[in-house]
Amino acid sequence: MQFLRDRAPDGLLPLADQAEAAGLFGLTLAQVEETALGNSILPVRYQRNRETISIDQQLALFRSRVAVVGCGGLGGYVIEELARLGIGVIVAVDPDVFEEHNLNRQLFATPDLVGQKKAEAAARRVATINPAVTCLPVAEAFARHNGDELLRGVDVAVDGLDSIPARLLLADRCDARSIPLVHGTIAGWYGRVATQFPGDGTMRRLYPRNHELPGIESRQGNPAFTPAVIASLQVAEVAKLVLHVGEPLRNRCLDVDLYHFEVEEVSLKEDQA
Repeated sequence: MQFLRDRAPDGLLPLADQAEAAGLFGLTLAQVEETALGNSILPVRYQRNRETISIDQQLALFRSRVAVVGCGGLGGYVIEELARLGIGVIVAVDPDVFEEHNLNRQLFATPDLVGQKKAEAAARRVATINPAVTCLPVAEAFARHNGDELLRGVDVAVDGLDSIPARLLLADRCDARSIPLVHGTIAGWYGRVATQFPGDGTMRRLYPRNHELPGIESRQGNPAFTPAVIASLQVAEVAKLVLHVGEPLRNRCLDVDLYHFEVEEVSLKEDQA
């Protein structure tokens, strides 16, 4: 501990010193980061967080585990922002590989990665932008047989899926495990964000009839900007849920129209459903 204090006289720990401590004491960067935060020393990478997020809150973020189910348009931006925010463990779930048509909007999609697994690309990306964060890639579909295991130990789940049946399955498994779910969907110029708390049945109220349909994004497509906007709103919801601050989108959803620049809040309370 004295080593970290000596390297951070102003309370800020550079990454190079964090790495040196890991090497000297046989620790991982994650272990060094948790020790530093637990002793009110802030890694320099989070310096611009501290007027908004306290050191104790930064530690809470680092000790959290978030599952992102779907690593494409929405999921890629969500994973990127969670890693930069300092979420300690990210479970990245997606069975798919990058295809050329993903290049217009998916953050991790590059021409040289076409044909490679999205979940594995997410883990490599996280390792480059925040090596203290652990990203666990799961290159398989979220399903009934593995859903509970993938959600084990998770504090919050994030929906980056593109079909209604898959979303409802994720919502049901989150409900069964008492895990809040941050839902996002996008299509063309439009997007939606909502947060399902255990027992609220939010997703079943949002999609009461069209259980067998693909998401509308399969018909309208998506430009580059819509997933970035909606994913950022989802990450803000994750931060509030982990830190127990602010007012999450419980029993309501936010419909975002980027074409006309309109945002509408819709109540999902049962007496108004």
